[in-house]
Amino acid sequence: MKLGIMQPYFLPYLGYWQLMNAVDTYVVYDDVAYIKGGWINRNNFLVQGKSKLFTFALDGAGSYKLINKIAIKDDFSNFRKLLQFNYAKAPFFKECMELAEKIISYDKSNLGNFLYNSIKVVADYLDFDTKIILSSEIEKGNSLKGKDKVIHICKLLGVDEYYNAIGGQELYDKNDFARSGIKLSFVKTKITPYKQLKNDFVPGLSILDILMFNPKERVNEMLNEFELV
Repeated sequence: MKLGIMQPYFLPYLGYWQLMNAVDTYVVYDDVAYIKGGWINRNNFLVQGKSKLFTFALDGAGSYKLINKIAIKDDFSNFRKLLQFNYAKAPFFKECMELAEKIISYDKSNLGNFLYNSIKVVADYLDFDTKIILSSEIEKGNSLKGKDKVIHICKLLGVDEYYNAIGGQELYDKNDFARSGIKLSFVKTKITPYKQLKNDFVPGLSILDILMFNPKERVNEMLNEFELV
């Protein structure tokens, strides 16, 4: 069985979903510390033909707080305007606005649950078979850190393969996992250009940008356009 573990991000880029789709079980790491300046409460969207960062406001967030102990204090009115003003002519605008509403209208008292719901909404839209669970719902040793905690979760869930984003090559050694009977692989994303209205292609934007401009069938093809290293 293949496992992936990632922090919850706000409508993340394609590689996040490629990893999730490639595994049997995916753990949303909601009981780890919030990372200021990361992608937990922000992402890039297409604004006037260029990449623009949108960040939603949190209530007292800090690196000393767990993701699932933080609340949201944003009504997402600016996010709605961003989508309406910049994506209204996108071919799949109507479907994506419905997805966005399911996400931003969710209970905002718990950042972890809010992002977990957003992940589920997109995964359901793309017909994922992956089992998606919250890290906070797994009975585990929370004193462990880094790779030791990841390996611990792998053992608890009985998996023999662990997939990580390509950036994890700097953090995790395949030999460390192999000693625990786990094969470690990294997902290296390939971004294929697609038409974004009349603009030059801007890569690396939120998955919502891809969904705005591509039919579901093409997005599902994109999900398989990666290399395991």
